[in-house]
Formats: sequence, structure tokens, C-alpha cells
Amino acid sequence: MELRGKVALVTGGNRGIGRAISIALAEKGADVAVNYRRNRESAEEVVDLLSALGVRAMAIQADVSDYGQVEAMVDAVVKSFGRLDILVNNAGITGEHVKLREIPLEEWDRILDVNLKGVFNCCKAAEPFLRQAKGKIVNMSSVAGKMGGTIGSHYAASKAGIVGLTFALASELAPDVMVNAVAPGPVDTDLISPEVKRRLASIIPLGRIATPEEIAHAVIFLLENDYVTGEVVDVNAGRYMD
Repeated sequence: MELRGKVALVTGGNRGIGRAISIALAEKGADVAVNYRRNRESAEEVVDLLSALGVRAMAIQADVSDYGQVEAMVDAVVKSFGRLDILVNNAGITGEHVKLREIPLEEWDRILDVNLKGVFNCCKAAEPFLRQAKGKIVNMSSVAGKMGGTIGSHYAASKAGIVGLTFALASELAPDVMVNAVAPGPVDTDLISPEVKRRLASIIPLGRIATPEEIAHAVIFLLENDYVTGEVVDVNAGRYMD
């Protein structure tokens, strides 16, 4: 896919990996809708950066766990830009608890609602527009979805669910829409503390965690390549080898 002139919606596009993806898309000439849940200021900052790159950009609020909000968001993007070619499901959260016996039921529900149901909601709302555009979906999974991770069974389950959802939708929506996922290892964002970053870097063969830009690069590859669907691209610096 030639990205110049395409319209992309990036959930959680105002920070961390989502911010890097939004910028990478704009650098390729795509117009970008930057979704955020609460921090409008950070979303507007990203929009300013994208506009400076010469593309159209907008900040749009929605809690991806709420289908009504997601449906309104997608409709607003299409109304503003006239189309929707790309959906990047990046929005995600972590919990405060890790051990099974300590995870409250409410925390389990919230993690699954945002991380997994949120991806479903966005795909469902965007599907007719993406089919019309012969578009693409990239879902953000995690190394935790394939090997458990270290930040809780609720997070791991939500990210594993994204892998299954990606496979199912790639089959269902082909050949109109290509659906893939990226499964990063630990990434240098504000979701993890400096202490945890150092600990994780020590168990990674390359000796460091990823930058958000390195994950965004994998997303761009999946969007530009027109012969990849139903795949999960692992970006973890050899973590699986340990």
C-alpha cells in the first residue's frame, strides 16, 4: 500500500508506541486521526507535530472499551477525512497487580475490556469503511501474549486474545482487508518504571529494550507490504531464545 494520501486512525496515538506510529505514518504522507482517552493536551501536541509534516491530522476522544464511543469516533474520522484506509489498534493498559491471587475481578475486566474488547470494537466499527477502501488493520499484541510475560495473567490473556482475533479477522475479511499484528517485547514507554526497564534489559539478548520508533517501523512494514496478512510480527530482540 502506498501510504501517501491514505487516512489512518491510531488508537492511543497520543503517547508511547502510538505516538511513534502516528509520526511514522505522517512521515509517509498519511493523514492521521490521533485517538486518546483522557489526555487531550498530549493528543493536540502530536497533531501539531503531524501538521508540521504537511499532512492532515485531528485529535479525537473515545474510550475504546465503549462501542458507542468507538462507532462515533470512526464516523467522525470518515466525516472529516472522507475515508478510512488504515486502523492501528494500539490503545492498551496495564494493571496494578501481577499475581493471580491479588488481581481484583474489576481489574481483570478493565484490562480485557480495553486491550481486547477495544480492538474488537474498533475493528467492528471500521470494517465497512476499510472494506470499501481495501484497507489494512494492524493490532498491537505483545510478547506477553505468546509467553506469559511478567505483568500479570490479565495482560497476557488480553494480548493472547489479540493474536487469535487477528488470525480470525484476517481470514474473514480477506481479500478486502489485510489484518496483522505486532508483538513487541518490552518498550521504553511510561507504562513501565525505570527499575523494571533495567531488569528487563538484563534478560534480553541484545541487552536493551526497544524504542517506540522500532515498533512503529514494524507497523509501517505491515502497512506497505501487500502480501502479508494473518501474521504476528515479533519484535523482541531475541527474547524468545532465552
